[in-house]
Amino acid sequence: MSPLPSESDGYLVPIATLWRRKWKVRSSSLPREPMRTAIYDGLRFTAMSSEIKAAITRGTLFGLASIAILALLPLVVRDQLGGGPLAYGTLMAGFGTGAVFAGISNSLFKRILSQERLMTLACFACAACSLSLALTSWLAVAAMAVALGGAGWVTAWSGLGVSVQLASPRWVVGRTISIYYALIDSGIAAGSLIWGTVAQTYSLTWALEGSAGALLLVAASGTLFPLRERRESEPDPLEEFNAPAVALNLKPRSGPIVVKLDYHIPEMNIEAFLDLMRERRHVHSRVGARNWTLQRDLQKPLQWTETFCTPTWTDYLRLNHRLTTEDKALDERILLLHAGEPPPQMTLSIERPPSSARKAERSVPYVPRL
Repeated sequence: MSPLPSESDGYLVPIATLWRRKWKVRSSSLPREPMRTAIYDGLRFTAMSSEIKAAITRGTLFGLASIAILALLPLVVRDQLGGGPLAYGTLMAGFGTGAVFAGISNSLFKRILSQERLMTLACFACAACSLSLALTSWLAVAAMAVALGGAGWVTAWSGLGVSVQLASPRWVVGRTISIYYALIDSGIAAGSLIWGTVAQTYSLTWALEGSAGALLLVAASGTLFPLRERRESEPDPLEEFNAPAVALNLKPRSGPIVVKLDYHIPEMNIEAFLDLMRERRHVHSRVGARNWTLQRDLQKPLQWTETFCTPTWTDYLRLNHRLTTEDKALDERILLLHAGEPPPQMTLSIERPPSSARKAERSVPYVPRL
């Protein structure tokens, strides 16, 4: 008799498919990011994206609350249903059936319901599953309950993953997805420990009822952490930035680089200008800008100066390569508020402390047209 195929054999087909696939990879003239910098940039972008933080928060809470269904299912079979392996297999089959049905119907649900509404329904479905398992002693009822829970499980996770991807530009999506999975898996692990402790300390019924109540709170948390509505994928970075000519022989690690832009803003446009600059600060900070400030000239009140820096020259180039069409549109809206002649001027400088042992380098102005 031939031996049964090992579990790893199931991965050979997708691995071979990926190996034979000819991926279209966009080339870049910039050097590869160091690991530490890449991790830091991913964490910073995630921390500054309200949409990603909302998806991660809801996912972590959902995993913590809903994992009781699977973690306590063996106890349900033994204590509630008085069954054995066959009963457990039946319930797992029901869970998988519900998950498959939800996966097949997912595209239809997304066309008629918002992402937030789907997440709410998923929480309700899993809450109903937990409550039913706590109260029933019939295998058929339990099987229908776990089928409902499986449908809610798949609906929630598929929507949350899409929300993170839609909120992430292509240059950082791998990092944000990694952070998302790391945190929701932590929630699932913590939930397994919590509900197992409740079941052991108090009772299985209390644990399942507590899970149902927690899932209702997760649904209600949408008022504080709403999920992003579906839209077309985030546009790729422009990757069309032409580095400005400078008079110094800068190396990739030269820096810090200081960027200053001067605006002439009439009094009637100040409120609108400040609103747009708050948005601009957010956009530039999440792609690499440090120490962003906006200053108003005390002697010339109509003159405003935007200042930020990047650690190195390469970081400055990378920042501009990461800006999207939407980010550039924001620049155009700010430019419409500028009333001076010529257009806003930009000055590029490199910081050099007086005690530096390096050869002194003068600041180099660069005045492009925005």
